[in-house]
Amino acid sequence: MSLGTLITVAPTGAEHAKADVPQLPVTLEELVATAQSCEQVGAAMIHVHIRGEDAKPSLDLGRLKATVEALRSETNLVVQLSSGGSVHDPEENRLRVLEAMPDSASCTMGTVNFGDDVFMNRWEFIVALHKGMQERGIVPEYEIFDIGQLASLKRLLDQHGLPAGGHVHVDFVMGVPGGMPGDAATLVAAVNALPDGATFSATGIGRTTLPVMFTALGAGGHLRVGMEDTISYSRGVPVRDNAQLVARAAGLAKIAQRPALTPDETRKLLGVHI
Repeated sequence: MSLGTLITVAPTGAEHAKADVPQLPVTLEELVATAQSCEQVGAAMIHVHIRGEDAKPSLDLGRLKATVEALRSETNLVVQLSSGGSVHDPEENRLRVLEAMPDSASCTMGTVNFGDDVFMNRWEFIVALHKGMQERGIVPEYEIFDIGQLASLKRLLDQHGLPAGGHVHVDFVMGVPGGMPGDAATLVAAVNALPDGATFSATGIGRTTLPVMFTALGAGGHLRVGMEDTISYSRGVPVRDNAQLVARAAGLAKIAQRPALTPDETRKLLGVHI
């Protein structure tokens, strides 16, 4: 069990519209301000989806590079780019994310029904992402939407070796309609199926946020929170901003006597090159 808690903030995502959620950070200026406020209250890593001029999801390489540069310049956070984009983005655009050279990037370990859509992740694409990160020294976070995807992770590691940084870290994304449920029993089962030596974060979508958070802390795991995953702070109460969610996670981690890790402690944990 880790003596501290890695808190990742996922501030934007690709699902919510700015018109529906005005407090959602979509411009570079809003994203940097969000990152700074979240770092101040306990975040150590930021999981980034970017938006275009129209506030819709984008994988524009120039914008991705500018985002990485700005976050590195204005914060000390570990910068993780989503290679998922939106469920409609083609594979070549998702692979091009690595050219922005973030510290870390997500690597989803299988295809999953995503509400009314399908989040496609073919085996050949997963291998290409894994190898692309190995070649560039980018540390992956393996996103697990269903327990069976852990078998794919073990297959990937057996066939293609350890990731850049040498350490395996996964994020259990729980509560997505079509994926594994966000409850304690499922998270414990998933933790028991992890590869030896791996660490994990857990994310509860929507109303599963708190059950997943409490269980992850008790099981020695880490936390991902943010408006990508929930826009409600409690029943009938909208989230004010991402820092509010990070502060709650940091407070619970402190109560669990596993206080929030700093960004530099997180780099050491994940094997991110300093």
